[in-house]
Amino acid sequence: MQVIAGIHFNFSLPDVFWTVFQGLEGDRRSPQDFRSEAYFGLIRNLQRFGWLILYLFGASPAVCKSFLDGKATTLAEFDAHTGYGPYATSLRMSNVGYTNRTEKKSGVNVCYNSLPEYIASLTEATRIPWPPYEQIGVKVAGEYRQLNANILQIENEYYTSMRPKQPPQGNEKPTIALKRRGVSYVELRSVDINPLEPLGVTVSQLRFLETFLLFCLLAESPPFDAEERQMIDDNQMATALTGRDPALVLQRRRASALPLRHWAKEILGQLQPLCEWLDIGREGRFYTMALAEQQAALADPERTPSARVLAEMRASGENFFQCARRLSEQHRRYFESPPLAGERTRWFVDAAEQSWREQQELEAGDDQSFDEFLNGYFAQE
Repeated sequence: MQVIAGIHFNFSLPDVFWTVFQGLEGDRRSPQDFRSEAYFGLIRNLQRFGWLILYLFGASPAVCKSFLDGKATTLAEFDAHTGYGPYATSLRMSNVGYTNRTEKKSGVNVCYNSLPEYIASLTEATRIPWPPYEQIGVKVAGEYRQLNANILQIENEYYTSMRPKQPPQGNEKPTIALKRRGVSYVELRSVDINPLEPLGVTVSQLRFLETFLLFCLLAESPPFDAEERQMIDDNQMATALTGRDPALVLQRRRASALPLRHWAKEILGQLQPLCEWLDIGREGRFYTMALAEQQAALADPERTPSARVLAEMRASGENFFQCARRLSEQHRRYFESPPLAGERTRWFVDAAEQSWREQQELEAGDDQSFDEFLNGYFAQE
């Protein structure tokens, strides 16, 4: 189930920012409520403009056919073992990757227009039974087949490009932590691991994402309606499957459709002053350079990771599995080649031993059955 992996990019701003920002906005809500609603504005804009991340950083234009499990798709055949999209950017984020297949069928739609609406709609999805899951059964002959038979068994089963987050205390459910203490940070989930990079991501890419999320926070972010929600889903799917197609046109809220490249150029232009501001006081123009790198990828789609992955496969004569395996071995050798310093090795050993001790303490103090734990977890209000 984890054949294609992505990067989770956590983003937050310090308390001093929120104090100044709330003062500039003249907002009189509690600091917690103001921060939470501002983060939800960021999330809505990330969804509006998130197709840009798939275009610039998508790195899964091909998949091993074993991943498809024999299901029919629109993918072309790279060879007998690999399916691909000639213009695809991120099949991981398409209908052959992570999707909420039961959401539209069940009529439950998670709402991002405010924190209370988000909590209520996500909680509802974890409480409504879903007939196909009921047929599987929950606890059969004394063994659990699933935690429950609801649309979502737990909140984290809901796949989305970004999640509002609040670190849980103990075994708190995510929505309970959000309800009690508001949004602490957001988790961007739509960035593919780049198989061509040892770390799967570059520093320049992270700087661009930081700038882009600041833009999403500061730009106007009205609530979603049903029409825009559908446009967002359609734009993401189109970009995931055919993002590098020069003829691709995307839909915009209350505006005429626009070619992806024209809209992307418009957004990147709006990032320029933010990059210049972030570079103030630094020794180099790192953020401005990160933006320029992505502007070059927009001008020449062959520079995008998705195009480079396909070019690598063609140049090596390898299918997806063979290419991914070779690159993985190459990255393993890269990290094994410079041995860790003794102090750093000791740090990892100490951290591992501390983790084992904490595990033993938790297990020694466990006096609940799994049934009791599960009932207590789901009973949280």
